[in-house]
Amino acid sequence: MPLTIRPHAEGATLCVRAQPKAKRDAVGGTRGGALKVSVTAPPEDGRANAAVLDVLRAALKLPRGQLELLSGQTSRDKVVLVRGVSPDELAARLSALAGD
Repeated sequence: MPLTIRPHAEGATLCVRAQPKAKRDAVGGTRGGALKVSVTAPPEDGRANAAVLDVLRAALKLPRGQLELLSGQTSRDKVVLVRGVSPDELAARLSALAGD
């Protein structure tokens, strides 16, 4: 199933499936149309959410503040806003990340 990337007034949104308390921080694979992001941070006090955004920011080579968690603060399934990036550009960055 392809990644779920939607247009947004400020850029694009991306569905993410988080895995807190993983062995290492990593971006890779998909699950049900969502990008899998593993983080070592525990799901307490928003630490895993912050770590997910940091891992995505580094992987996509985006400046701080360009990513925002729109929904899923207490869920593994999240929707992330990527500001200033079109859905096509985001798809291309993710494809390059996967080595396609």
